[in-house]
Amino acid sequence: MKKIIKIIAIATLILVGVLYATNTDYLLKGMSNIYLRGHKTAFLSDYLYFDNDTVYKSPNPQPWPKHSQYNTLTVSEQLEQYHQKTKSVAFVVIQNDSVLYEKYYKEYQSDSRSNSFSMVKSMVSAALGKAIMEGHIESLDQKAIDFLPELKGEYAKTVTVGNLSAMASGQKWVESYYSPFSVTAAAYFVDDIAKLIMDQPIDSKPNQGFKYLSGTTQLLGMVIEKATGQKLADYMTEKFWQPMGAEHSAYWQVDSSANGNVKAYCCFASNALDFARFGKLYKDYGRWGDLQILDSTFVAKSIQPIYPEDPEYGYGWWLENYKGQSTFMMRGHLGQYVIVLPETNTIVVRLGHLKGEAIAANPFTEDIYIYIDAALELVENVRQN
Repeated sequence: MKKIIKIIAIATLILVGVLYATNTDYLLKGMSNIYLRGHKTAFLSDYLYFDNDTVYKSPNPQPWPKHSQYNTLTVSEQLEQYHQKTKSVAFVVIQNDSVLYEKYYKEYQSDSRSNSFSMVKSMVSAALGKAIMEGHIESLDQKAIDFLPELKGEYAKTVTVGNLSAMASGQKWVESYYSPFSVTAAAYFVDDIAKLIMDQPIDSKPNQGFKYLSGTTQLLGMVIEKATGQKLADYMTEKFWQPMGAEHSAYWQVDSSANGNVKAYCCFASNALDFARFGKLYKDYGRWGDLQILDSTFVAKSIQPIYPEDPEYGYGWWLENYKGQSTFMMRGHLGQYVIVLPETNTIVVRLGHLKGEAIAANPFTEDIYIYIDAALELVENVRQN
């Protein structure tokens, strides 16, 4: 037995040495926080195993009012089966700014936090709009290098903050969620994400079209922090979360460096009803009650295609025309969604463990259409009643 233990110890030391020698020692955190917990990728409650900044709830919370027909209407058995298949944890439909339908699954409740993954990219783009509105950033056309002079690459001096929000940066990046050796995985686990991002140069010409790169939103978050002089979590608290009356504090993952750099491209943990507030903010063109939180022109630009050949993306928001609905949405890994249907004044939130099947030649998966159809059916039933 002692011999076996000794062999295991030596093998472990060799493995650790190899990881450090190949600059893949971040995999040690990946193994302890993700893989040894039975997951192949990031998961909904993984924020519990990482450091976080807090985005503080409003001192004057504004609960969503309940619709006059709140939870009196049922969804189809097919939808319920689909929720079971995709392991949904929350499904909420808000109509005319009132909660029409909400249901939670397993141990999740209305106040349960869940990792939003890339839904937060829409929120970071909103923070860009606020920084422009407040004069910290001149416009969407200001150069990113004005704030990050250490930016590398042949085109580092030409990429704009708007290019970052629009996913048209030309940054060197491989978007891969399941390979532990990808830069995307490294960003999730490294001790210093800022250093990692600065090593990904702008090596292609920007503004040539949409290419989804998480590192680009990380760059944008770093630009916003330099421009405003505030941590992104503090800026989100002050400019959005509290003014919009969020009922619960949220957690935003940070790396383990001395600076505690926020993972701006992902990893904002909150609940379905508070996530929905960003859908309402953009649906109402930046207005929240008596407050104009975002410039309406910025919002209007954000929810329109920037490149005709890439109609699925604006500034930080996914776009789709479906059944006469010009939808726009926040969208995250494993099927996290805030979907806005302006024509019927409806917001759909779905959180869960699995997304739907891919559709050939379509940037959207099947589940998005299933959730939209379910919401439209509920709204139609309200109209008929």
